[in-house]
Amino acid sequence: LSAGPAPVHPPTPYSPRVLVVGGGVTGFVTAWTLLDKGYHVTVLAKEWASYGKEQRLTSQIAGALWEFPPAVCGQHTDAISLHHSKRWSMISYHIWDAIAAEADLADASGVRMKGADFFFPMPVEEDPAQLHKMREIMASGVRGFRHDPALIQERNVSPAYGAIDAYEHLAPVIDTDRAMTWLMNLVRRKGAKLVTRTIRGDLLDQEMALRTEYDADAIVNATGLAGTELAGDVTCYPIRGGLIRVRNDGRDYPRIEHALTISADAANVNEIVFLVPRNDDVLIIGGIAQSNEWQLDLALDSPIIQRMRARCEAFLPALKKAQLDEAYPLAQGLRPFRQHNVRVERELRAPKDTAAPYSRIIHSYGQGGAGWSLS
Repeated sequence: LSAGPAPVHPPTPYSPRVLVVGGGVTGFVTAWTLLDKGYHVTVLAKEWASYGKEQRLTSQIAGALWEFPPAVCGQHTDAISLHHSKRWSMISYHIWDAIAAEADLADASGVRMKGADFFFPMPVEEDPAQLHKMREIMASGVRGFRHDPALIQERNVSPAYGAIDAYEHLAPVIDTDRAMTWLMNLVRRKGAKLVTRTIRGDLLDQEMALRTEYDADAIVNATGLAGTELAGDVTCYPIRGGLIRVRNDGRDYPRIEHALTISADAANVNEIVFLVPRNDDVLIIGGIAQSNEWQLDLALDSPIIQRMRARCEAFLPALKKAQLDEAYPLAQGLRPFRQHNVRVERELRAPKDTAAPYSRIIHSYGQGGAGWSLS
C-alpha cells in the first residue's frame, strides 16, 4: 500500500466504482486499499471524526493497541473467524509498522511502535490456551518478543497484584484522533469522494437505488454496529467500553512507555487492566466490556469506572498520582460484535429489486474491539 497522496494504480474513466458505507477505520482503510488498486471510491457516512468533549466515533474511542487475536478486550467464539483474524492482524501489523518507521508518516498518522507487555497470574506454560497463543505470537513475525518474568519488576508492577509471568513484543500504538484525520485526508487526496448521509433500513432493499445514485458497481458495508440494521443481521450486539485518560508527561509520576495488560480476575474477563501510553502524552486507563449495553451514560463516578481505576492503581501504584486529561477525561463507546464474530463476505441473499441472481454488496463488520488491529 502507498501512503502517498496518489494511488498506486490511478483509475481510468472505465475503472470500477465502489460505494463504501461507513466512516470509521474499517471504511477508510477499505477505501484506501481500493483507491490504490485503481477503483473509483465514494465513502458515505452519517458522521465523521470530531473532537472536543462531544461524543467521538467508535474508531476514535478505541484503545488502538494492536493485539494478536483473540484480543484481551473481546473473545472469539467462531473458529473460522479467528483463523482469518490472525492473518488479517499480521497484515495490519506490518503496514502500521512500516508507517511508524517513516518519521514524517509517523508524525502525521500518530502511529508508533512501542513495547506491549502482557502479565499472567501463573506461568504461561501452565495455561494451555495462553501457551498456545504465545507460541503463535512468537512464530507470527512480530518484533522484539521477550518472555521474562523480570518484566514485572522492570515495569514497576505491584508485587501484591499477583502477576507471576510476563512477555512483551513491539506493537503499533495509534493516536486515534490524529489517525482518523490522517486517514480521511489520505483517501480524499487519493481521489475519494466523501458524502455525509444517513442510510436506514436493509441495504439489500435499496441496493440498486444506491448503486444507480452513486454510479457504483459494488457496495461495501463497513458500518460497524449498524450492521444490525443495514445487513439485516440480528446477531449483532454492542459491548460497551470505557477508558479514563490521564496525563503521561512525567510531571505527576514517571512516564509510562509500555502498554501493560493483565486480566483482573480469571472469573471476570470483562474487567481487566489495560494501560496504553498514547504518543501525545496521554495514558489510556481501562478496561471494561459490558455486553448488550446500548447507552453511553458512563461517568467518572460510575461504580464500574471507579473499580477500573482502582484496580489499575493497585496494579501500578504510580497511577495514584495521575491527573486527568482535562480536555477529554473519559472516553466511552460501543464495540461492534456479532455472534459469529467478524463478517467479511459477499451478501448471500438474492437481490430484491433486480433480476440479477447475486448481490454486489460486500459486508465487512463485526470487528468488535479489534478494528484497528484488523483494518
